[in-house]
Amino acid sequence: MNDALLQVRDLETAYGQSQVLFGLSFDVGAGEVATLLGRNGMGKTTTVRSIMGIVRTLSGTIRFDGKPMRGLPSYRVAQAGLGLVPEGRQIFPNLTVRENLVATAANRSASAEPWTLERAFTLFPRLAERQRHYGNQLSGGEQQMLAIARALMTNPRLLILDEATEGLAPLVRAEIYAAIENLKTTGQSILIIDKDLKALCRIADRHYILEKGRVVWNGTSPELAASEDVQHRYLGV
Repeated sequence: MNDALLQVRDLETAYGQSQVLFGLSFDVGAGEVATLLGRNGMGKTTTVRSIMGIVRTLSGTIRFDGKPMRGLPSYRVAQAGLGLVPEGRQIFPNLTVRENLVATAANRSASAEPWTLERAFTLFPRLAERQRHYGNQLSGGEQQMLAIARALMTNPRLLILDEATEGLAPLVRAEIYAAIENLKTTGQSILIIDKDLKALCRIADRHYILEKGRVVWNGTSPELAASEDVQHRYLGV
């Protein structure tokens, strides 16, 4: 993809002597929704942490909007326009919902329609109802909504969701996926890690399946939905 917003090439990452990523390559285009799929322990979260500068990489290139990102500290990566919703949510437990949302809010990309509290509350009305509650008073689903809204308040050009709906009740998962579909209609670029294959095939444009730190398959949603062999071999469906 020549017009990739995010371009990862030949990425290798290790924790000490244990190598996790082996020459991993993929793209996310502007306005595209892409996924990283695979069984547990295949390198999906390590890929996200490598992109965000949370772990050191051994080699390869990471380019965002044509600019090199590999080796930059996490705050510089975030300032470049990547917004992360991390696995485990990691909201501020001792701040209110409102305080969580404004704590890191910024419009560095000078968006003509930046994210505001009102817009975040429109996307997730439950947060408006809970805006004066502290983070540790929220349910798991509400915390995930808050984590997504907090990332959006930084006005990211690429939103990354690591385990977007893991452990959440079906109704809450549906609400979050409805919000993601809403974001897609606005042209928001999104990279998702999750296990809800049915929802992902409905929303995403392209999928990358990882096995043992390598991309072993990539294709469109219709291609993945039609390939039961790929699903069984790499996803355990």
